[in-house]
Amino acid sequence: MNPVQYVQDKAAASGSSFYYAFLFLPRERRAAITAFYAFCREVDDVVDEVSDPGVAATKLAWWRNEVHQAFAGKPTHPVMQALMPHAAAYGIEERHLQAVIEGCQMDLEQTRYLDFAGLQRYCHLVAGIVGEVAARIFGQQDERTTEYAHTLGQALQLTNIIRDVGEDALRGRIYLPISELQQFDVKAHEINKREYSERFSALMRFQAERAHGLYDKALALLPATDRRAQKPGLMMASIYRTLLREIEAENFQVLHQRISLPPMRKLWLAWKLQALGRM
Repeated sequence: MNPVQYVQDKAAASGSSFYYAFLFLPRERRAAITAFYAFCREVDDVVDEVSDPGVAATKLAWWRNEVHQAFAGKPTHPVMQALMPHAAAYGIEERHLQAVIEGCQMDLEQTRYLDFAGLQRYCHLVAGIVGEVAARIFGQQDERTTEYAHTLGQALQLTNIIRDVGEDALRGRIYLPISELQQFDVKAHEINKREYSERFSALMRFQAERAHGLYDKALALLPATDRRAQKPGLMMASIYRTLLREIEAENFQVLHQRISLPPMRKLWLAWKLQALGRM
């Protein structure tokens, strides 16, 4: 299998909402974002699928070296072989990829966050930086678009955290800040035991309101000159915000299940924004 087919299969197999936004891009930009997304999936899978933390740390160290070698002109992994031909054209730098790896490293070293400021650092690495790179690939012209992309990335990540509270707890991680669990009197053992309560619902409404605030902030930050180029990001915002509203409508029943949108609905939301320009 050649590198291009490898990253295409990796992106398609994930079933991610991101994949639907990529479909409407011109061929070269689609190839670049697919390779970059495949890289993100590879390093994220190290944390999620490798049960031994020591082995996972070794794999992440391997990826750090692979990224460094790739930017020195010697990529060996199919993902890096597919990505590197696009790096210069779209301003993808080694620091961007190393930041994503650093964020995944945090998952190995930290399973709880004391407050939102701590969680923001994690979101900055695994989502904000990803948003910035994606915006460059989509066709950013205005420097102000970087702040929009970073903010949108954080909104998407917070939506993921809300959706995956139950799944993450099974992996031994609770991303909801400890200070906010205390604020709403929700105990970690209640989350681990999948116990719902009015207190849990109130906590999750608080999380959802924060995410909605970030979506609103991101959309307000996007310069009009870049709105057309950034349609793929807006597609992701539409899909993820619709998901967030579905979770709200189901009163945050996220401890025992993973609420998701059907593929055809994701495709419809992406097409609607592409064709009509509406979220």
